[in-house]
Amino acid sequence: MNKARFSNDINIRNRQATFDYEVIDKFIAGMVLRGTEIKSIREGKVNLQDGYCYFNDAELFVKGITISPYAQGTHYNHEGTRERKLLMKKSELAKLEHKSEEKGLALIPLRLFVNDRGYAKLEIALGRGKKTHDKRDSIKEKDIKRELSRIKLG
Repeated sequence: MNKARFSNDINIRNRQATFDYEVIDKFIAGMVLRGTEIKSIREGKVNLQDGYCYFNDAELFVKGITISPYAQGTHYNHEGTRERKLLMKKSELAKLEHKSEEKGLALIPLRLFVNDRGYAKLEIALGRGKKTHDKRDSIKEKDIKRELSRIKLG
């Protein structure tokens, strides 16, 4: 197989998620895609900002992720905002469903990437929403780290 065909440089992050949520646990899931969605992903035309995951009949779905329609697509092009099924092992799904039922926890997409075999994968996190004062603490920590790196370099 020609490795040059699959590029590993597709790494779309949801930076807002780590600011709004305290990440407790991370999981990687495959995605069921249709038609031209993978081509749009390879072009990097994905928005993870408003995405969230939920369970429906012991199956995991992601909603709110926007994959823009493919520019060279025809009338067979995909719908950009549809919900997509996530693929994980049954044992992982059961564990994740049990954990997500706890009050205050949410399943949020952190990152979308393409693996070595050319499959789109979604890294999801079990997270607890941060309060406003927690967000301020996160900003202070980032500022302190930035200042320390400037002092070391300068």
